[in-house]
Amino acid sequence: MKHLPRGLWVLLAANVVIALGYGLIAPALPIFASTFGVSVTAVSAVISAFAVMRLLFAPATGRLVTVLGERRIYLTGLLIVAASTLACAFAGIYWQLLLFRAAGGVGSTMFTISAMALLIRLAPPQIRGRASGYFSAGFLIGNLTGPLIGAALVGFGLKMPFVVYAIALVIAAIGVATLMPPIPAHGAETGPDGGATPGAPVQVVTLASACRDSAYRAILASNFAQGWATMGVRIALVPLFITQGLGQSDAWAGVILAFYAAGNMIAILVAGRLSDRFGRRPILIPGLTVATVSTAALGYSPNLTVAVILTAVAGLGSGLFAPTHQAALGDVLGTRQRGGSALAAYGMASDLGAVTGPLAAGAVATVFGYGPAFLLTGAVVAVALVLWVLARETNPDGHLSHPDPAVDVQVER
Repeated sequence: MKHLPRGLWVLLAANVVIALGYGLIAPALPIFASTFGVSVTAVSAVISAFAVMRLLFAPATGRLVTVLGERRIYLTGLLIVAASTLACAFAGIYWQLLLFRAAGGVGSTMFTISAMALLIRLAPPQIRGRASGYFSAGFLIGNLTGPLIGAALVGFGLKMPFVVYAIALVIAAIGVATLMPPIPAHGAETGPDGGATPGAPVQVVTLASACRDSAYRAILASNFAQGWATMGVRIALVPLFITQGLGQSDAWAGVILAFYAAGNMIAILVAGRLSDRFGRRPILIPGLTVATVSTAALGYSPNLTVAVILTAVAGLGSGLFAPTHQAALGDVLGTRQRGGSALAAYGMASDLGAVTGPLAAGAVATVFGYGPAFLLTGAVVAVALVLWVLARETNPDGHLSHPDPAVDVQVER
C-alpha cells in the first residue's frame, strides 16, 4: 500500500467514510418512512427511488465528468447527498422524504462514477488490481460497521443517523477538496503523487467503441451480475429465505449476511494482488465459477449449516471477481480516460442489476419458491462467466496490455 499515490489514499479514505455513512441510515430509513403511516410498498419506494435516480442520471454524469472534471463532480455529488440526507431528517410528510431521498440518488451516481474515473486515473497500471481491491475493501468495511453504528444512533431518535451521515459527507468533501492533489482540467497525466504533470490530453473511449472490445462486454456483464446477486438478491431475498424458507430467527438472517461479508473480505484482500501478477481472467473466471455454483445451490439448502457455507463461499467468489473487473475496466479505458458514456454504462450495469434482480427473483420465489429464484440468479452470474471465458485478457502475464485494436480512443463530444 506504500506505493499508492497520495491522491488515491485520499480517495480510499473518503470511500470508507461514504460507505460508513450509507450503512448508518440503512436500519433507520425504512423505519422512519413507516412513521408516516404508509404501506410497505410505499416504504419500499423510498429505497427504490434512490437506485432508480442513480440509474437514470448516470449517462448525464458521464458527460459532466468529461466536461467539468472528476474532482469537481465528485465533490458536487458528495454535497448533494449531504444536503438531501439532512433534508430527509426534517421531512414533514411522506412525499418530502421520497423527493429528498430520490435527489440523493442523483448525487450518489455523481460521486460513484467520478470516483471510478479517479481510481482509473490515479492508480498506477502495475498495481491497478491492488488499488481496486483496497477500494472495494474500504467500501465493505464501511458497509459492515455502518449499520452497527446506525442501530446505536437510532436510540437517540430516527433522525440522528441522517444528521450524522450528512456531517460525515461534508467532512469527506472537505478532506478531498483540501488533501487531494489537483487533477488537470484538460488532462495531463497524473504523476506518482497523484498530482498533475504535463502529458497528453485526456481522451475518452466512447461506449460504441468500447463495446467492440470483448473484455468490456464481459465487464458490463459481470458488473450487472454483481448488482443483481450481491446488491440486490442478497439483501432482498437471502434474509427471507433464512427466516421463511428455513424457519430460522431474524437474528440468523443478519448472521448469514455477515458470513457473506467475511468471505468477501478474505477474497478481496488477495484478488487484486493476484490479478496484477497473473492477469485478470485467471482470477475472474474462478471467482465467477464459485459464485455461480454457490448462488444457484443456495435456495436448495436443506438446513442452516449448508446455507451458511454456501453463502460464505459465494462471498469468496464475489470477492475474487468484483475488484478484478474494476481493474480490467481501467486496463480497457486507460489512465487518460475521463468520464464518458463507457464509464457511465459500467455504473449503470450494476444499478440495473440491483433494481431488476430483486424484482425478477422475488417474482420467481413467489410463484415457484426460493430454489428456482436463486437458480435464476446463478444463471445471471453464469452468463457473465461465459463472456469472460470468451473475452481477451486485459493484463497478460501481469503486464499492462495495449488497448484492443478494435477500440478507437477519441474525444467524446
